[in-house]
Amino acid sequence: MPQVEIAIGGRTFEVACQDGEEHFLHSAAAMLDTEAAHLADQIGRMPEARMLLMAGLMLADRTAGLEDKVRELEAEAAKVRAQVETLQMQPAPDPVRVEVPVVPAEVTDTLAEIAARAEALADQVDAR
Repeated sequence: MPQVEIAIGGRTFEVACQDGEEHFLHSAAAMLDTEAAHLADQIGRMPEARMLLMAGLMLADRTAGLEDKVRELEAEAAKVRAQVETLQMQPAPDPVRVEVPVVPAEVTDTLAEIAARAEALADQVDAR
């Protein structure tokens, strides 16, 4: 079991941990040290046990807030999953028939005749 040296609140501690967990211990110690530094800035020097207790309580408070947020998000995710399941279980909607208006052939013929007349008039104007 490795012995890891950590620093919290300006004090050094030697702590044992499982093989491979050294990184997690350093991470947790850094969080505790940050809280201890905030306490030292606000309150000043205090006994080691009190400083560790207060820093631990501050981290526990933050953790409780995060756990509440996780519960809220899990509940919201469950609602969304239920909505998705409901939508997936419904039959596909009937296809919607879209009718595109068609220009009647007589209108197309009339427009072609008007265009031919316009071109003929343009030719006559050009010839003069």
